[in-house]
Amino acid sequence: MDPLTIAPRSTGTYGGASDHAGASEPPREEYRANDRPNESFIVEIFKFSILALVIVVPFRLFIAQPFIVSGSSMSPTFETGQYLIVDQLTYRFEPPKRGDVVIFRYPNDPSKYFIKRIIGLPGEVVELANGETTIVDPTTNTTVTLDEPYLKRDRTDDHLSVPLASDEYFVMGDNRGASSDSRLWGPLPRTNIVGRALVRLLPPTVFAVLPGAYVHGETPTSLSDRDRTATPS
Repeated sequence: MDPLTIAPRSTGTYGGASDHAGASEPPREEYRANDRPNESFIVEIFKFSILALVIVVPFRLFIAQPFIVSGSSMSPTFETGQYLIVDQLTYRFEPPKRGDVVIFRYPNDPSKYFIKRIIGLPGEVVELANGETTIVDPTTNTTVTLDEPYLKRDRTDDHLSVPLASDEYFVMGDNRGASSDSRLWGPLPRTNIVGRALVRLLPPTVFAVLPGAYVHGETPTSLSDRDRTATPS
């Protein structure tokens, strides 16, 4: 029994009249005690609210938070209305990787969030031509033409060569023909990246962990070899 619901006993002497008076007319303390459960309930609610804020707010700010996909730029990998949990913690300990699906603040309007796939990494040069994506690494003088099985729709015939600074990434949507990405507004600064898609929670039929993530198997080719194969005999 909650001790706060028990009224204080009378302190009269054994067999004294005060015991009888207490039985026929409850002391004032009993009324005050009966109010305490309500006060206790309010205090408990307050404590719970503070505890929830202490746990939820840092979790949302630094570890993970939910996002809902809107638009067709990542179709068919992601569709409008899908509910994602975004991992904000991993990139505090390791850099984003090629093939990761990331959520970031749009560089031209940080109040908006975009979802795209990382294609080019810091220090690389991204070349787009004839429907193919080629990565040039100036430090090793090698190139890699990406295999992109996540592209289920027609590739666009872009012709670009974009060098990336030491804190920049090149991102594109999987639905290239309907995506506003680094081809239009340039490289993505590292500081704009919120996190990676960790869980696709809803709808249940497409539940997945690390949805859309793809690890590229890269076989570099030296620039000199590429130039030779491009030279007519």
